[in-house]
Amino acid sequence: MDIAPLRTSVSGAVLAAEDQGWDSARASHAGTGSPDVIVRVSNLDDVSEAVRFAAAARRVAVVRGGGHSAWCTLDDGVLIDLSALDAVEVVGDRDGGALVRIGGGARWGDVAQVLSEHGLGISSGDTASVGVGGLTLGGGIGWMVRAWGLAADQLVGAQLVTAQGEVVEVTEASHPELLWALRGGGGNFGVVTRFDFRAHDLSSIVWAELGISGDTRPILRAVRDLLATAPRELTLTFMDVPAMDPSAPAGASIAACWIGDDVDALRAVLAPLLALDGVEERDIAVRDYPDILLEHPEPEPGQQIPGFIGGNTLARVLDDELVDELVAFRESTPASVLFLRSLGGAYGDVPQDATPFPARDATWFLMAGGFDIPGVVDDAERARLEGAWASLEAQGGGVYGNFSTSTDPAFASRMYPADTMARLAAVKATWDPRNLFARNHNVVPA
Repeated sequence: MDIAPLRTSVSGAVLAAEDQGWDSARASHAGTGSPDVIVRVSNLDDVSEAVRFAAAARRVAVVRGGGHSAWCTLDDGVLIDLSALDAVEVVGDRDGGALVRIGGGARWGDVAQVLSEHGLGISSGDTASVGVGGLTLGGGIGWMVRAWGLAADQLVGAQLVTAQGEVVEVTEASHPELLWALRGGGGNFGVVTRFDFRAHDLSSIVWAELGISGDTRPILRAVRDLLATAPRELTLTFMDVPAMDPSAPAGASIAACWIGDDVDALRAVLAPLLALDGVEERDIAVRDYPDILLEHPEPEPGQQIPGFIGGNTLARVLDDELVDELVAFRESTPASVLFLRSLGGAYGDVPQDATPFPARDATWFLMAGGFDIPGVVDDAERARLEGAWASLEAQGGGVYGNFSTSTDPAFASRMYPADTMARLAAVKATWDPRNLFARNHNVVPA
């Protein structure tokens, strides 16, 4: 493949395997891939040139924002690195909230810091280095999901480079069906170079951490009952993990995020949990929102990332039987993780057909799985874990693609109901009929 014309037409860096800096450029949080060429774009025109080159060369276009997606680790393709397109601009008021324009290469930690300086917030992910693009296009379950919905629910417009290299402004008025698809349909429809969000007033949050010991079943049931009637200002997670590193000590814990600065209000809401045996208050204090976002360092070059046997699902009901099954899964496998996040509230206010995101009637997001450690997990254990997870997933109403490490091209069929997939396929056929943007949870053009 002759990349000389690309080097001439692009103002940013164009890297091939023989170039200095190649190894660092192809590494990401998800691991290291081997694309045909990497284009580190510096402006909108560079994105258009890179897309046209990929189309002419009949190579798949691989779009990288934050670099947490496993799709970035595969071989071949034209990798379009958006990291330089990271501007964050607070524009003004629109539809009752501040309009914020964010570059497609921005990461949530930087965005949260800028918004904090303006007394604003957007419900985003948990990790500072996660990209705005991937998280939003996949839906975006974050710490304000019960108050403000998904990140995608706050999206009011976008700038997109199409599979033909053309630039379009996407709004409810100009391209309503394309905007619908961008609110949870993944990176199937072009390269989003700018996201327009409606932000919310946010001066501070109250953050609580609770330690858990003993049997987690009664505590999980109490958490479920609490969240059934809790104010929308509260979003809560439960996590039970093995010893992995000093920043993630083994054991079960609860983290709670409360919008506002009233510590006593959060403590009062959490009182039923704090009264339980085995629950200990470790910390409760007013924080700035950027300070609660986790750091996720990139793996060392050549470091092998353990496989994960399990998955996630969006549960409509967290009944006693499901609680028992989740805890039994965690107890049966020492090297496993169990994670739950509360939904409902604003998340459930959005009509099911208003976005592609599945299971708006879900009340909990669940994730569980065992780590596939070479030399420790054999074929029999893998089969057991796969069967146990299949039983858990079947009880949910959909799968959240952003929490999947699968690069199976057929995985998208597990994420969306048939009618949603058909609608997405029609949008795909309009904007990317040749499936240039196939390196994702792929929607095949109708």
